[in-house]
Amino acid sequence: MKKKFLEMILLIGMLFSVLPFGNVAAADSNSGSSSSSSTTTKDQSLANIKKKGVLVLGTSPDYAPYEFQTTKNGKSIDVGMDISIARQIAKDLGVKLKIKNMDFDSLLVALQTGKVDMVMAGMNPTPARRKNVTFSNVYYKGGQDIVINKKDAHLYTSKKSFEGKILGAQTGTMQYNMAKKQISNVTVKGFDKGADLILALQTNKIDGIVMEKPSAEAYVKNNPQLSSINGNFNLSSDETSSAIAFQKGATTLTAAVNKSLAKIKKEDLINKVYLKEAGSHMKTNTVDTSMLHYWKYFAKGIGYTLLISAFSVFFGFILGTILAFMRLSHNKILKAIATAYIEFVRGTPLMVQIMFVYFGIGLIINLPALTSGIIAVSLNSGAYVAEVIRGGINSVDKGQTEAARSLGLSKRKTMRYVILPQAIKNIWPALGNEFISLIKESSIVSIIGVTDLIYQLKIVQSDTYRGVAPIVVAMLLYFIVTFGLSKLLAYFEGRMKHAN
Repeated sequence: MKKKFLEMILLIGMLFSVLPFGNVAAADSNSGSSSSSSTTTKDQSLANIKKKGVLVLGTSPDYAPYEFQTTKNGKSIDVGMDISIARQIAKDLGVKLKIKNMDFDSLLVALQTGKVDMVMAGMNPTPARRKNVTFSNVYYKGGQDIVINKKDAHLYTSKKSFEGKILGAQTGTMQYNMAKKQISNVTVKGFDKGADLILALQTNKIDGIVMEKPSAEAYVKNNPQLSSINGNFNLSSDETSSAIAFQKGATTLTAAVNKSLAKIKKEDLINKVYLKEAGSHMKTNTVDTSMLHYWKYFAKGIGYTLLISAFSVFFGFILGTILAFMRLSHNKILKAIATAYIEFVRGTPLMVQIMFVYFGIGLIINLPALTSGIIAVSLNSGAYVAEVIRGGINSVDKGQTEAARSLGLSKRKTMRYVILPQAIKNIWPALGNEFISLIKESSIVSIIGVTDLIYQLKIVQSDTYRGVAPIVVAMLLYFIVTFGLSKLLAYFEGRMKHAN
């Protein structure tokens, strides 16, 4: 077994020696992490926060005026009412605030797996959520509105107007479930981001959007094509309130935060300061909504996309080569392991694999979002690359092997000098297609908060209240990158043909 494994490693080295490209260089990026609070006979959640000196906040920055992003000194920063409250809480605790951004429906999972210490996202402390997390005291009470196109204002006057219609709401929110329960014969479509909802509304994919009153007012105020109506939903106190979520049983941290919230409420900082600051940032965002103004967002996004793709191509190719030789091995155990892995990976969605690596493995090893994304995409790519390489090796006529062995070449030399060079020529187009697909598929890592191109696209949509323009820019950037890679691969393919 050991001897065959060593032979396999040697074969991988040979395969690299015949490839028409050099080493792949890449840089690592560290992201902050948060360990879940250890639970003993006495809750240690507050003690753990003070010990590490950092309070990690999980949020989804697409929900103005609660949380959104703006540009300051050429850098994107998180702002909004919730962010201001979180900064005050961290100050009162005597620790630094670290913000982790991700999709709304991933926030509670991140909290339960210890990726973040608390969640603020205009979240309603509903009974269903209280079963899984601990909530602070309510820090803000609002209401629930329905956003519509202004041209349709004569059609929709209350929630009853939407019977038999299509409403949109953010996935995983109370608004999604509320619309389904309280409006008969309505279809509710879920979207990850507020910007996606607005785009769907303006392109007539949905007839209205159920969202928190402050957020609805923010969109309407900054977009003259929109209007809003009071949904008049039957709401409990929890369903009109916003609170901070903590891990279940984090009583000491919750109590400390409640003291800060009481101080904020006593001084009326939300109405006097925080909402006004959020409004000023929203006005700044809409002064210049040109895509050129947001070029740094797109540049950062394409940078992370290329970084993830480069790492994933490199490690995916190594893993794929190992798996290919394992499947070609006469050893039944190695062959069975490789086959099982390939079939499992190809039979499950990449999005689920990314979430498993980040949240599932995160219970054991607290991996940063970027690292988790690279690992998941690499593991996924390896399964597909393995089949491409295996098919290429099998495509070489068996007579080539017999001829080489009859000339006295060893099994290793036959593979290196006869089989692999021919296999590479056969698989190069398919391998190139896999690499190009990888660049596009890596966009899924945005669900765990990696600031790739898709993530930045959604931030620009939220900041500018423009839906289509950022999509066009992202499409062009993806095309430029993939077209350039296609030409590079074609160049190497041509060189291999001339080598004959």
